[in-house]
Amino acid sequence: MENVVAGDSPIRRGGRPSQAQAGQIRDRILDIATGLFLTDGYGATSIEAIAKRAAISKRTFYHRFEDKADLFGAVVHRLIARLRPPQVAPLFTGGSLEEILERLAKVILRAALSREALALHRLMISEARRFPELAIIMDTEGSRREAVMHIARLLEAQAHPDNVPHAAEQFLQMVISVPQHRALGLGTPMTSTELDAWATHAVHLFLNGCR
Repeated sequence: MENVVAGDSPIRRGGRPSQAQAGQIRDRILDIATGLFLTDGYGATSIEAIAKRAAISKRTFYHRFEDKADLFGAVVHRLIARLRPPQVAPLFTGGSLEEILERLAKVILRAALSREALALHRLMISEARRFPELAIIMDTEGSRREAVMHIARLLEAQAHPDNVPHAAEQFLQMVISVPQHRALGLGTPMTSTELDAWATHAVHLFLNGCR
């Protein structure tokens, strides 16, 4: 007979894990893999090390992920989901084009300069040449393409620049590039006040160029 604790579900003895337990195992694998990937790098992180830290067998690992590249894709997907604002649509509505772009630029900067986003960027710079599959995963899972698409639609409707997708890419570069480089150690990181001022100036400069 199964042991039952008041208020709890029965304790499972052997057999396949419950759906909740299976989800917990997957989350534990992702938590450990995220830390190892961002700290030690993609090449130095092995499935064996992840399984050992997660206290699972390799068989259990392969029930959930095809290989290390599949796991990395899941890690990137989860990181991006955490960085994405909970309500994206309102960012693109309400106010003038300048106000919308300023609001968007500030949100983009906060996400791009978060600790995990910077660690992921360092990982890509150091590992992408040896492991080209990482660039494919980032292109597939990354939020950049989604952001460019949203910005392009906004510009097409209100600013009408030449080559709308290219203009959207340029806007992202103007907003992110220098603050990100400085946050990565190539200069003094910007303060919150400086970042807001940078976002405002980047929007003004961009719109003047579009006009």
